[in-house]
Amino acid sequence: MAQAPVLLTVGELATRGGVAVSALHYYESRGLIQSQRSGGNQRRYSKATLRRVAFIRAAQQLGVGLAEIGEALACLPAQRTPTKADWARLSTGWRAQIDARIAALQALRDRLDGCIGCGCLSLKACALYNPQDACAAQGSGAQRLLPPTAVAGQRRRRQA
Repeated sequence: MAQAPVLLTVGELATRGGVAVSALHYYESRGLIQSQRSGGNQRRYSKATLRRVAFIRAAQQLGVGLAEIGEALACLPAQRTPTKADWARLSTGWRAQIDARIAALQALRDRLDGCIGCGCLSLKACALYNPQDACAAQGSGAQRLLPPTAVAGQRRRRQA
């Protein structure tokens, strides 16, 4: 006689998956995970859902949005538990994107090392907010935030 599959309650899945119950409800509403309903209309999840929750959490830690996570999970087979090869194929597609994020974070870190404590607080000269001083020709201040008439008025006041 075949054993019935082990089903987890929403609380058990939340505890084992390291997420809040409300997060599981949200993931389900977005189609990232699926539940079955018990005779008492309570949610029940297969143990395979733990892998999906772990994948969602890992992807979110990497900065991947839920829409993109959903697209990736939609590629997994619905008729069977995903294998290691399925997960590897899924994560390989994100490799270039993750590498680009790592490079951008390293560049930001390296710029901050030289910037913290410099005291410039200058959007005109700051290499983080105004690379190559691109806004210097437009004048000082919040050139991109002010309407053109306000910028012209500032120039006239400086010249007077």
